[in-house]
Amino acid sequence: MKQIILTGDRPTGRLHVGHYVGSLKERVRLQNSGTYDEIFIMIADAQALTDNAEQPEKVRQNIMQVALDYLACGIDPEKSCIFIQSMIPQLPELAFYYMNLVSVARLQRNPTVKSEIKQRKFEASIPVGFFCYPISQAADITAFNATAVPAGEDQEPMIEQAREIARKFNEVYGETLVEPNIVLPSNEASLRLPGTDGKAKMSKSLGNGIYLSDEPDVIKSKIMSMYTDPTHLRKDDPGHVEGNPVFTYLDAFCRPEYFGEFLSEYENLDELKAHYERGGLGDVTVKKFLNNVMQSELGPIRERRKEWEARLPEVLEILKEGSKKAEQTAAETLAKVRSSMKIDYFDNDNLLK
Repeated sequence: MKQIILTGDRPTGRLHVGHYVGSLKERVRLQNSGTYDEIFIMIADAQALTDNAEQPEKVRQNIMQVALDYLACGIDPEKSCIFIQSMIPQLPELAFYYMNLVSVARLQRNPTVKSEIKQRKFEASIPVGFFCYPISQAADITAFNATAVPAGEDQEPMIEQAREIARKFNEVYGETLVEPNIVLPSNEASLRLPGTDGKAKMSKSLGNGIYLSDEPDVIKSKIMSMYTDPTHLRKDDPGHVEGNPVFTYLDAFCRPEYFGEFLSEYENLDELKAHYERGGLGDVTVKKFLNNVMQSELGPIRERRKEWEARLPEVLEILKEGSKKAEQTAAETLAKVRSSMKIDYFDNDNLLK
């Protein structure tokens, strides 16, 4: 069986460091690993419209922003197919068929859906499209015969539901669809990167994100104002590392060589943490170190993004070609689905049989 990846992002804003450590960095690693036969990376504009139906311009404007972030991070269009979800008409048809295999009660139990309904304050009036997006996501994944979906741990319930739908379809209509598996980030800190304000989720609406395209002075300002340990009021006070966003970011981004370059009095991150925990190390020192780390990590990404920004017609062509290839693959899957369901009525006069 071919090893195939399907992954993507909603174009509701520029991508931030949470996206980077949670999925983008891993996608680049997997893309270059030689393990996978095909990689499809979707800009999920149709999914973004499920809770932005009255703001289609917001979604449209951010499609190119997400594409630029992909290319800046190292997604290679020669190795990965970058495409736009709404340009693939087979996807909503697949979702329509899958809807008959999922109960309302099962959708209501999906922890990711429950969490995002609460976050968006949809409890009183849930758009049907938003409520059903686990089914749409299952269509996205199975359309490309994906065996692997790189994603954060918050997406595990979604991938499990896609597996259930594929399994149910195969039970009812015969072996047709591939059941996907989630691929979690290898760095454990990446599973739970919080916002700069200490809140669990980084988002544009909360204003607590560091974006891949942020300029150096913006990054520094955000880091120096980051939430830390509220009990660490003075330098000599013992501090807490657990639940402290500054140290969570260091867990995710810091490399051993950065100590020799920026904070040579410490050998490694464990030493820095130990000093903070026993007291005698101020938050400003740690934040300055984190700023140096983040500038080193994000600088090359920002520069590559600017290079692609000067070549927007090429980016558009990448999206067109990727969408064309993706549609061909999705059309092949849809044909198999229709055949398995025996609703390919006009093929070989099947309606007469």
